[in-house]
Amino acid sequence: MAQQIIDNEARAQQLARAIASDIQLYNKAKIEQGLMSDNFFEMLTEEITEGRDLFRSRVTPELFRRNFFDRAIVDRVIKPMNTLDSKIW
Repeated sequence: MAQQIIDNEARAQQLARAIASDIQLYNKAKIEQGLMSDNFFEMLTEEITEGRDLFRSRVTPELFRRNFFDRAIVDRVIKPMNTLDSKIW
């Protein structure tokens, strides 16, 4: 059964947060290392690209362009690590 495309803003935001939370859950050490080395996006390119592609495949193009996924990465993956000793803060 094919997944239904999400055309609702709240559901799109919920999906973006869920994908970002999974990235955070399964990549904690890599995230910490990337934030402390100031190369977070380079270290997590594969995971973020995979998550963004999944999000794109599940929402309308209009909702994808609203940057919900990128905001979810910041809110669910980067901000919770703000206690790390990193020069990016």
